[in-house]
Amino acid sequence: MFTATLLSGLGLGSMYALLALGFHITFVVSRTVNFAQGSAMMVGAVLGYSFSVSWGWPWWLALPATLALAAVYGLVIERFLVRPFHERGSQAWLLATVAGGILIDNAVLFTFGKEPRQFTSALANQSFDLLGSHIGLLQVLIPLVGAAVALALYLVRRYTRLGKVLEACVQNPRAAMLMGIRVKRVVAVAFALSTVFAAVAGLLIAPLFSVNADMGTLFGLKAFAVAILGGIASAGGVFAAGLLFGLVEALITLYFGSAFTQIFTFALVIVVLAIRPDGLFGQKTLVKV
Repeated sequence: MFTATLLSGLGLGSMYALLALGFHITFVVSRTVNFAQGSAMMVGAVLGYSFSVSWGWPWWLALPATLALAAVYGLVIERFLVRPFHERGSQAWLLATVAGGILIDNAVLFTFGKEPRQFTSALANQSFDLLGSHIGLLQVLIPLVGAAVALALYLVRRYTRLGKVLEACVQNPRAAMLMGIRVKRVVAVAFALSTVFAAVAGLLIAPLFSVNADMGTLFGLKAFAVAILGGIASAGGVFAAGLLFGLVEALITLYFGSAFTQIFTFALVIVVLAIRPDGLFGQKTLVKV
């Protein structure tokens, strides 16, 4: 039971980390975040279900189609809900992205339906015994995929031209623009990547939970807490905080019951941030005046 709980916690933590990495990448590039990130996760799960179950598409076609549409969703969020306000120095993009997420949730509710649907997967039906516990193959695969995505993001930022462009936009957007870098396009790509991360999380978690229009709300809220807890400017810190959050949540559920899960986890987040306002892995920014 303890081994299964740890793996379940790592799986949930990986989902939180993927969503939180979406918050991270948009924040470091544009100092904005997409509060419709939870809705992007739901969109990924609903599209994956629609393509592979309702329409019978093979996975090699359903997967890229889902991720491509998720990227388009991110581009739309950035172009119409963030850019117009951010360019004028307004913080209204906060409410605009929240409203956009609510709009998408309700649009899916009226088209997809309100009844939860089970996303059957061949991986979800496979299991094995580990240290006396019955473990599902998907529970092992989820943390591995999450770690692979986080590692890929690190390698791209560290060793590729796109990563250097991102770093330039992070350090000094105005100077990057003067050097010929299309900062607006880079920000748009960051939002597209953030929603792709969320869609991957939705596709992975969908076989373990029911697919419905409201499934991303609580995940999005927890992912934002994870991003702040890990230090939103630190990709490694965000991923580590996601795993930690998932493990703590799983252990609280095991020993105290699901009724106390949200109470204890968010109380711990408040306590940690009271002690370390910049997050567990965040660093204070020095500003010369």
